[in-house]
Amino acid sequence: MELENVRILKEMRNSVNRKVNCETANINKTVSAAVKQVEDITYLRDMIGFENMPDNLVEAAYARLDHPDATLKELGESLTPPVGKSGIN
Repeated sequence: MELENVRILKEMRNSVNRKVNCETANINKTVSAAVKQVEDITYLRDMIGFENMPDNLVEAAYARLDHPDATLKELGESLTPPVGKSGIN
C-alpha cells in the first residue's frame, strides 16, 4: 500500500510540474510576441506614420501600445466594436 501511495504522489507531482512548465512557456511566448508587436508598431509609426494606415489598424496599434501585457483576446475585447482574437491578429 505504501508503494502505491508513493507512486500516486510522484504521478501527481509530475502532472503539476508539466502544467506549470506549459503555463510558463505560454506566458513567455505571449510576452515575447507582445514585445515584438510593440517594436513593430513603433517602427511603423516612426517610418510611415499612423496617418497613412487604416483606422482599424491604428486603433489596434494604440491598444497594444496602451496595454503591452494584454493577450490578443483582451486587446480585441478592448476595441470598439470588440473583435475576436483572430481579428486582432
